[in-house]
Amino acid sequence: MAPHEPAARTVRPMSTRDEPGTFRCQDRQLAYRVYGEGARVTVLLHGLLLSQRMHVPLARALAERGDRVVTLDLLGHGQSDRPADMWRYSMGCFAQEVVGLLDHLEVDEAVVGGTSLGANVTLEVASLAPERLRGMVVEMPVLDNALLACAVAFTPLLIALTVGEPAMKAISRLARLVPERRVPWAANVLLDTVRQHPAPSAAVLQGLFSGRTAPHRSERRSFTAPTLVIGHHRDPVHPFSDAGLLAEELPNSTLLEASSILELRIAPERLTNEIASFIEQCWLPRSAGRALTRAARA
Repeated sequence: MAPHEPAARTVRPMSTRDEPGTFRCQDRQLAYRVYGEGARVTVLLHGLLLSQRMHVPLARALAERGDRVVTLDLLGHGQSDRPADMWRYSMGCFAQEVVGLLDHLEVDEAVVGGTSLGANVTLEVASLAPERLRGMVVEMPVLDNALLACAVAFTPLLIALTVGEPAMKAISRLARLVPERRVPWAANVLLDTVRQHPAPSAAVLQGLFSGRTAPHRSERRSFTAPTLVIGHHRDPVHPFSDAGLLAEELPNSTLLEASSILELRIAPERLTNEIASFIEQCWLPRSAGRALTRAARA
């Protein structure tokens, strides 16, 4: 499967729009931010226990190319409400929040993309409302081959957030003392996780552990939206085998290999150009866009 060939970059005047907003979904308030003013909309979803801040550089880069990009804090994350009820958290509920955001913005279709948790939520959107998807960007999906590693990685964290809640509260208070403007963007992405009260974070993990991780493979094979699947090696929680499996299952997909989990964060130019080119093709007339996707797979 050949990597996707980027189209020539379209240079446009830099957009200055950078606006926060909130909306209500299932009686809870969710926070989002809009970058750019283009007619083509892309929604970016963060990883587990992180916040929309993780996608700020990518959102701004895509907005500079003429797109309108919306980042969202899913329930229990970032600036959105953080109830401590585990039953409020599931992949299906998160997908409903994404569709609720599109309804709030009065957007009929969008390219939806996400990383790790956000990748799996993107697949749930394809299950819930495929007619709302112009395309998908799925970075580091967590599927069959990652389940054991996820249990090993996140069980100690869940114990720390529950049994060790008093200590985690103290760490949270200390993290909130660190001024956001005094530390680099990447440090703030990690500090956002620690700054939060531990009980809702524990509820997020408990809710996700008790539900399905992603749509079943038989359902995934029915997803027809053009999809850019991004994976990398040397990460058991996000094994490249899961990315390859998903790319084989989806009929209109392209598999793109990243050098590491950090490439899009610290040396993003190559992957950003690939993502921008893919999004541009998603907005071509559907027959032309899918023909280009098939050519990339050949």
